[in-house]
Amino acid sequence: MPEGFVYILTNRKGGVLYIGVTSDLANRVMQHRSGAVLGFTKKYNCHRFVWFQRHDNLHDARVVERRMKAWQRAWKIRVIEEVNPAGDDLSAHLT
Repeated sequence: MPEGFVYILTNRKGGVLYIGVTSDLANRVMQHRSGAVLGFTKKYNCHRFVWFQRHDNLHDARVVERRMKAWQRAWKIRVIEEVNPAGDDLSAHLT
C-alpha cells in the first residue's frame, strides 16, 4: 500500500479549514488550487496549503483524517500553528 498524507487547506488565516487525505500530496494540492476538485474547497476557495502529516500507508492516513475531522476547530488550529505559526502557504515546498 502506498504512503499517505493527511493535509489541511484554508482560504485565509482564520478562515475555513478543509482536511483531506491522498497518496500524491503535490498533485492533490495542485488539483485543489486549479479548481479541478469540485465541492467544498472550490466553493470556499481553499487553496492555501498550511499543514500535512506523512504516514507509512494510506489506510493509516485515512484513519487520522477521520479522527481529525471530528476534532474541535481549536485543536485543528493548534496543530497547524505548532508547525506553521504564520499560516503560510506551503505549496512552494512541494516537489
